[in-house]
Amino acid sequence: MGPRPRRHARLAFDAERLVAHGSVVQRRMLHRGRALRAGYVEAVAVAGPYRRRGLASAVMAELEQIIRGGYDLGVLSASDAGAALYLSRGWTLWQGRSAALTPTGAVATPEEDGSLFVLPVTVDLDPAVELICGWRDGDLW
Repeated sequence: MGPRPRRHARLAFDAERLVAHGSVVQRRMLHRGRALRAGYVEAVAVAGPYRRRGLASAVMAELEQIIRGGYDLGVLSASDAGAALYLSRGWTLWQGRSAALTPTGAVATPEEDGSLFVLPVTVDLDPAVELICGWRDGDLW
């Protein structure tokens, strides 16, 4: 078994109750034939009674700091409900095609098109060229 990907989590509590969280997982993306180190944002959530208080923005601010400090880009797959948050923070909706590098080769992931957001840090991305995520068990994006 190879090394485990690097993970970072940010949590917000009200007294002892967890009310918001998010994480960055190290992933490999391929773009223009180049392997890129990506900070992949996952599991951003805020408990219902605590929404609209800036907690998701606070969690994202810390995750973005991690991404800007150690990755070529940030990537995430957003729900329709979360899209406005990411757009307001400077993330860009990926306009190109997406794919996943599977054990049998690159496979298009059209079901993800329209829900992927990117935050370039050290790279210029070309939406005319596919963005390909590396393989992992479970959800690819």
